[in-house]
Amino acid sequence: MEFEKTIKKPELLCPAGDLVRLKAAVDFGADAVYLAGEEFGMRTAATNFGEEDLKLGIEYAHKNNAKVFITCNTLPHNEEMPRLPAFLEMLNDMGADGIIASDIGTMGLVKKYAPKAELHVSVQSGIVNFVTANAFYDMGAKRIVVARELSLEEIAEIRAKTPKELDIEAFVHGAMCVSFSARCLLSSYMTGRDANRGDCAQSCRWSYSLVEQTRPGQYFDITETDKGTYILNADDLCMAEHIKDLCDAGVYSFKIEGRAKSHYYTAVTANAYRGAIDAYLKAPDSKTPDWVMDELSKISHRNYSTGFYYGRPEKSQTYQSAGYVRDYSVAGIVTGYENGMVLLELKNKFLKGQELDCLEPKAEPFIIKADKMFDKDNNEIESAPHPTMTVKIPFERPIKTGSLLRMKAE
Repeated sequence: MEFEKTIKKPELLCPAGDLVRLKAAVDFGADAVYLAGEEFGMRTAATNFGEEDLKLGIEYAHKNNAKVFITCNTLPHNEEMPRLPAFLEMLNDMGADGIIASDIGTMGLVKKYAPKAELHVSVQSGIVNFVTANAFYDMGAKRIVVARELSLEEIAEIRAKTPKELDIEAFVHGAMCVSFSARCLLSSYMTGRDANRGDCAQSCRWSYSLVEQTRPGQYFDITETDKGTYILNADDLCMAEHIKDLCDAGVYSFKIEGRAKSHYYTAVTANAYRGAIDAYLKAPDSKTPDWVMDELSKISHRNYSTGFYYGRPEKSQTYQSAGYVRDYSVAGIVTGYENGMVLLELKNKFLKGQELDCLEPKAEPFIIKADKMFDKDNNEIESAPHPTMTVKIPFERPIKTGSLLRMKAE
């Protein structure tokens, strides 16, 4: 159709905290993944990738027509700099598609030691205008990740006033940071853990009260609860219902936050945004399918908002609690199909007769009812109580390996 000839198909960029999550992201619909090696990445708490897993991950992604971008987005100190060139050369030799950096010195080294990889400028660089975007382009950047504090109108102006060869990437889903473009000193000040080096303690998620200097120990409530207030607790971002607006503003790469999140989170968000983007490409003026938002309610999340995309938000924080909404858990992972039965590796106990919600890669979810269940020796069972045990459930057709069966919390 004419639309597909004139509009650049957006890229779905998903997080990968380890090799298992990389495969889930790719299998469930990611066009590209971003991840970190054992140094220079902004998520020290995540598992991250050793040299062998980096090689395997890049091979798996490329085999499935997906790209791999490596984060080198910390602010490296003097003692780290001698190790960086060799790391970049390794990424270059492995075939990394892009390297994400925020430090100007690191960017120069990327161009020198990893010439085959694209240079992507991290959100930590705080790009909020077209002059800065053009300056990074002149330094050799193929892509900029715009600041999370920008509106769609501001992004559209950057798009209009920069070369079309410069890709614009923006976060569309996941946790939001109360600081500007993740430049935070709160964690460092309170715990000694430097957020700008990937070691954030998430102090913004803690409960706070007000105390007056001459009255130590006397705490004053500053919100509705008697347990303090989560005054810095930002809501999660969700733009799944606004794919067209993002594309119209010139966003090319739709980035999902969450390298420290679970395999389940990775699979669900990749599948949901794949469905939202594909529906938009098929009928750009149509509404996002209802199942997409339903899926995004099934992962661990805080209250959702649209961040700054539609202007300064009137409310984008939840003061009562910093906890997550967690309504679903994984019952099992599909490992095969034989003799009319789906084979599962059990993750959490479920019972005969229970309804299971099936998430199959790149498809709308559906329900399976476990009216009958069997163990690996084909003995009928009433429940599946042992983690990793094989469970068989009769079903009329094969289900793709790697699909997830879920159950709603009681």
